[in-house]
Amino acid sequence: MSAREAKISRRLLLTGGSALGLGLLSAPASSQTPEKITYLFPAPPILPAFGPIQLAQGKGYFTAAGLDVSFAVGRGGVDVAKQVGAGNAPLGGIVADGPIMFGGKGFMQLVVREDSGIEKPADLKGKTITVMSYQDTTFYALLGLLASAGLTQNDVDIQSAGPTGVWEFVATGKSVGMAGVPDWIPPVQAAGVKVKVIPTDEYFPHMAQGIAASDQIIKDKPEMVRKFVHAALRGMKDIMDDPDKATDDFVRFVPEWKGKEGAVRFALNMYAKLVYPGQKQLGEVNAERLAKLQEFYVAKGFIQKATPVDELYSNAFIK
Repeated sequence: MSAREAKISRRLLLTGGSALGLGLLSAPASSQTPEKITYLFPAPPILPAFGPIQLAQGKGYFTAAGLDVSFAVGRGGVDVAKQVGAGNAPLGGIVADGPIMFGGKGFMQLVVREDSGIEKPADLKGKTITVMSYQDTTFYALLGLLASAGLTQNDVDIQSAGPTGVWEFVATGKSVGMAGVPDWIPPVQAAGVKVKVIPTDEYFPHMAQGIAASDQIIKDKPEMVRKFVHAALRGMKDIMDDPDKATDDFVRFVPEWKGKEGAVRFALNMYAKLVYPGQKQLGEVNAERLAKLQEFYVAKGFIQKATPVDELYSNAFIK
């Protein structure tokens, strides 16, 4: 990522603040025309990773907030950040190493084959590992994870394999593991391969999922952002409260998963236990964690200079 791209991405990922909160939504008056907005996903929207948004759509939370939400797909979180910044979409999904976030823990999971002998990030030296794309924020989280072990991109073979290949390479033995998300673990296991999830929070203070919003959108349409976020967090809270019921609802709204409910249930339970918990208030930015992350990125040369942390987020939208 160039210095200019890093600056653009950080502004988009961080300035919107913790635009996630949990609140009660009242249905719009029948005379109101729902506000049409487009939400840009970083990967195929059928993935369980996007359960909060799919549940908010399917259960009518967006409609109740007076929003008519349509979906589009970008080429990873970095691309989504650029598209939002360019005004091509008002809101988009990112893996956030930033404060507009779903959950209080890291999103990217280091998943390795059990027979690989890998126990920690340093063991990846000389190995092949997959990511969805070089434009996805999980790629940059992987670089941060490697840097925490004194490794660079040149010390490993990182393959950009797409949303299917990222796990297929692991299943077939073409790679020892992946920088992925819980969604991609069940298909590897279904191929008869045992895997191990290495907790990345212990090595690198990366962030959770998030919503990207430009400064201009936040300035011009703060209520739209607030309504969207509240509805999305209702979907997330549903998963946290009862991931099994959320699985049934998700499959009903995303029928591509019919017959594969077990994979969705596994993923949503992982999100409920490993990704979403940890916030004092749902959607609240952890400024200390954010500051540590930025210090890490500056120290490793991923960004050229730090920005005052209080300029990178706002907790206003969770209220």
